Amino acid sequence: MPRYCHRCPAAPRGVGVLLAACLALASTDAMAQVYSDPLAHKLDSNPKNPPRFQKFKRPDQVRLGPPPKFLFAAPASGAGITGFDSTNARKTLTRKQAVKLRPRPQEIAPGEPAPLILPPDQQPPPPLEEASTEYPLSSTPGAPPVQLGPIRRPLKKGKPSEEDPYGPVGVQAGAFDLYPAVELIGGYETNPAQTPGGKAAWVYTVAPELRAQSNWSRHELKVDLRGSYNGYSPDATPSLNRPYFNGRVDGRIDVTRATRVDLNSRVLVSTDNPGSPNLQAGLAKLPIYTTLGGSGGIAHQFNRFELGVKGDAERTVYQDSTLTDGTTASNKDRNYDQYTGTLRGSYELLPGVKPYVEADVDSRVHDLTTDVFGYQRDSTGLTGKVGSSFNLARELTGEFGVGYTQRHYEDPRFDNLSGLIGDASLIWTATPLTTVKLTAASTIGESTIPGVAGIFYRSVALQVDHALRRWLIASLKFGFGVDTYEGDSNIPASTTIVCGCVVSTPGGTASDREDLLYEVGFGMTYKINRSVWLKGEVRRDWLRSNVAGVDYIDNIFLLGLRLQR
Repeated sequence: MPRYCHRCPAAPRGVGVLLAACLALASTDAMAQVYSDPLAHKLDSNPKNPPRFQKFKRPDQVRLGPPPKFLFAAPASGAGITGFDSTNARKTLTRKQAVKLRPRPQEIAPGEPAPLILPPDQQPPPPLEEASTEYPLSSTPGAPPVQLGPIRRPLKKGKPSEEDPYGPVGVQAGAFDLYPAVELIGGYETNPAQTPGGKAAWVYTVAPELRAQSNWSRHELKVDLRGSYNGYSPDATPSLNRPYFNGRVDGRIDVTRATRVDLNSRVLVSTDNPGSPNLQAGLAKLPIYTTLGGSGGIAHQFNRFELGVKGDAERTVYQDSTLTDGTTASNKDRNYDQYTGTLRGSYELLPGVKPYVEADVDSRVHDLTTDVFGYQRDSTGLTGKVGSSFNLARELTGEFGVGYTQRHYEDPRFDNLSGLIGDASLIWTATPLTTVKLTAASTIGESTIPGVAGIFYRSVALQVDHALRRWLIASLKFGFGVDTYEGDSNIPASTTIVCGCVVSTPGGTASDREDLLYEVGFGMTYKINRSVWLKGEVRRDWLRSNVAGVDYIDNIFLLGLRLQR
């Protein structure tokens, strides 16, 4: 018995033709499809599954001008979504080559759009102002991409091209860079005692020094140690032999990005200048004094405004004076302690220009209530100053300030000392071959002269260095200073003080003395190499005072050798 079964109706011939036409049309659409991102994943470029979301770009990342040309053109004939090319035609770039040319993330600055990579024949012409030498491909086929830095523009006039090729190299010791050096100097001085009619003498100087700088990523520590010993011919002025040492250690602790702690310690070993009225007569040698000090402060930045506070303490001690007759004289009445508090505020007005306002108060307390002449030397001072610091790269660096100071003494016989002050430490690179250095200082020093409360020291110095050759430097020095003795206006004229040293003019008072100091010098430095320098200097120092019998002239001739590392 025949079994009944259901059969599918046969498709007409026209259906097969229609199906073939649809396949051909799909192939045509696939051939006409252009990848939107040549570095994207294949699924992102599938025409049957277009990307649903697109990344938004900030306005600064939007490129202006005509749309860019992509590295991949339309697939060749017979290519599907896999990219297979049945014609075996050579492509412009393969995907692997494009991936190699893709810049690494660390080569792109944050917030900047990724650079467009084009083959050499499609590179746009460089701009007129600054041509770029960054090309994705080298001239050799198959070579890896070569990226060169941008061409440097010529430096402007007044900026040095590079650092000193004859400067010290230094020695690296762990996290520190050490710069040791020593100078051996000899010469002749016509009046080393700096007194009227002083005798000439030969002089020699040995001056070692050491600088150290930390290389930490945070915090900082700097060390600067400088010393010297001046010796004179024994048959001329043996009492003028004297040592000198000045050492500083500065540290900075970065608490946060805006807060830091500044620390300082220092030591100074020196003597009074020869011919100073503070010295006793008949000295066998100059008495040495030592000053030990330290400070600590904290500063915080509020955007461009910075506020800092600092405390400082130091002690000065004099050794006893040795006289020519074998006896000694005590200097305990000159020993004192000084305490200072400073408040400073600054504002960065321009990049590298930072004006500031500073105020400090200090107190000096002597070991003895009264000195050998019965005067009370304790005092308090108040100083205000305004100025600015400069850090204009390769042009002007340093700081200057002007202000007013006043000092009040415990002894009622002393008048208050007050006046204008100025401090500066500036280095100006006028041209690539010329450097100008300006220094200025103002301070009120202690005095042992009866009737004189203190000495107002003001000085300014200017030095111009010019490179005749990179290894030959010529220097001109100019200096001027004013020493004003102020204090008790009741001391009569022509009073003999401190072992016969008169400090007042006839008809004046003890506080009328004013000394004018001048200095002019010329020096040459011949830099043989980074380790050996030859130095020579000719200088003239002289003093003019309103007190009779203290003027002097001193001519100095020096020749030295500097050894450094």
